[in-house]
This record gives sequence, C-alpha cells and structure tokens, in this order.
Amino acid sequence: MAVIDVELAGRSYEVRVARDLLARVAEEAAPFLRKQAVPIVADANARKHWGAAVEASLRAAGKEPRWYDVAPGESSKSWESLARLTDWLLAEGVERGDHVLALGGGVVGDLTGFACAILKRGCGFVQLPTTLLAQVDSSVGGKTAINTSAGKNLVGAFHQPSLVLADLSALDTLPDREMRAGYAEVLKYGVLGDADFFAWLEENGAKVVARENGALEHAVATSVAAKARIVAEDERETSGARALLNLGHTFGHALEAETGFSDRLLHGEGVALGMVLAARYSARRGEIGIEEAERVTRAVDAAGLPSEISALGLTCNGRALADHMLHDKKMDAGTLPFILLRSIGAAYLAKDVTLDDVALFLDEQLKAH
Repeated sequence: MAVIDVELAGRSYEVRVARDLLARVAEEAAPFLRKQAVPIVADANARKHWGAAVEASLRAAGKEPRWYDVAPGESSKSWESLARLTDWLLAEGVERGDHVLALGGGVVGDLTGFACAILKRGCGFVQLPTTLLAQVDSSVGGKTAINTSAGKNLVGAFHQPSLVLADLSALDTLPDREMRAGYAEVLKYGVLGDADFFAWLEENGAKVVARENGALEHAVATSVAAKARIVAEDERETSGARALLNLGHTFGHALEAETGFSDRLLHGEGVALGMVLAARYSARRGEIGIEEAERVTRAVDAAGLPSEISALGLTCNGRALADHMLHDKKMDAGTLPFILLRSIGAAYLAKDVTLDDVALFLDEQLKAH
C-alpha cells in the first residue's frame, strides 16, 4: 500500500492507495466510524459494483450502513441535489463529530463534501473515490462545490476529508472512456511540474490506461503526492502554487460550458484538450517551443483523448468560447489568470493574458485544426 500524507496544520490526513480497500473499509476507516449507523452517499453506478463489498465490511464490524443514492452525472451537482442530501443527513441524525462516506467519482465527492461542510457548520467525511479522476484529483485537497446556471463549481467550500481510500480495484469496472478521462489529470501533473514523470508517462501511459497494476499504482501515488505537496503549500489557492493545478481547466471549462456540461465532453476530456490549447497558446507567445508543445498533443492523442477542437463539432467562434471564461471563479478585478508553460514540467501563472487575444487564438484553432 502506498500512503501519502496531506500535511496541513492540525488537520493532516492520509491518502491510501492499494487494491481491495473498499472490502476493508470498516477496518481502514474505523477511527472515524463512532456510531453503529454509517451514512453512505453513493453514485448509483458505484454502488451497483461496490456497494456489496462496502456493506459486507461494515456489517462484519457491527455497523449499519445507511445508503443515499445519487444519480450519475454533473446534473447531480445542483442546488436541488444539495438540499435533498442535507435534508437526508439531518433526518439521519448526523452530528458534527460524525463522518459520512462518499462512494463514487468527483460528482459524489464534491456534493457530499459540500454538504458536510455546511451541515451544522461542518461534519467529517471520508472519500472513497471509484474513478481515476477522483483518485488523483478531486478527492484530495478539500475543494467541494456544486454547479449553477452561471457556471461550474462556482458555489462551494474548502472542506478537507479525514481520509481518502483510493482502491485501485474500483478501476476494474470503470468504463474505458472514464479511465482515459481520468488519465488526463495524471498527465497534468507531469506537464505542470514534473518533466521526468511526463517522460515516464510517454513510455508507460498505455499501461496505466490498460490498468496494469504496477504502472497504475505508480501513476496514482505519484499524482496524489504531487497534489499533496501543492495543497500543503497553498491550501486555499492564495499564494498561486495551487492555481497551477488548473492547467488546462480554463480552456477546458469553457469547452464544457459550450457543450452544456454533458456527456459530449467529459471533464477529463476537457482538461486534456485544455492542456493542448494551453501548450499551443504558450508556443504562440514564444514561451515554449512548438515541438515541445506538440509533445503534449502526442501524449494526449496516445491516450485516446481529444486533442483538437474540431473533434467536438462546435458551431461557435473563439469569442463565444472566451466569453464562457468571464464566469471563471479565478477572475480577479476583471483579469483572468491563465496557467501557461515555459517548458514541460514548468507551468506558471500568467496575469497578462487578455480574453480578446484568447478569442483570436481559439478562432485560429477552430479554423486550423
């Protein structure tokens, strides 16, 4: 088992990476399960595959699982879903000292984490991420949120979990498309801050996507360790270090918005395409060589992820895509910082980018590719 500490002042917690953790959840999470009743918020698909293992572990330990199912998909990250979940948790008698289990991907983790952040001004939760994207990104670091009509993740709170159990076995049942989408976040850690890891992924990425256990554990543990270091340095994204984790996200969120936050473009697919665009935009500014930027494109292509806007079949122009960025939560005094590249492994926060120039660049991309 790989164990990564997320070191925060007085609130450190562990991320454990191994196979068969869900089947041992009662043992692994024992210090946080103080009552007989254990509330579990679960993605309906994740419960179908892994609910029996979780329930068997808890019942063997004398616990009583209480299940709350969440419909799969971004539409569940809504005000209505949040209200229903918090009402259920209150009806279940959840107290400040209790912990809620969150079984599923990023949607369930975000929704449950936010509900726990506001319930009685804060109760605990344990992340049981069942997607690659959630294991390497959203389950670690304490960002919780819902979507609104104005955009993605614009209402939320920083609320750290007490424990994260990243069970690699859960990825066995993950659809291939979801696996590839999660791999985009793995690739991100190499592009933004670890050239050696990026080179390793160029050689071994296919093994990770194919779920070869050794490669998969190395990729997940390395990604989690990278995020843990950044979160420990900049928990609330105030110094700029944590902002680097948004590499690809500003472009990606705009594309997600244009496609209606639907299955036309999964979040990880948007991040992958966003990283390609960030690399190309960096090359356009003369900050990274064209060939180095195209290494990012090739790595995205090799994973079977979208690397060209044309693949989305959009009918909009660059200005329409740039306008989606006006609602980005990183907007500050009318300026939107962008995460760009000086080289692979060396991302930085650029504060001199204008949306007019981004719109022109996106027009070029829409026409050229």
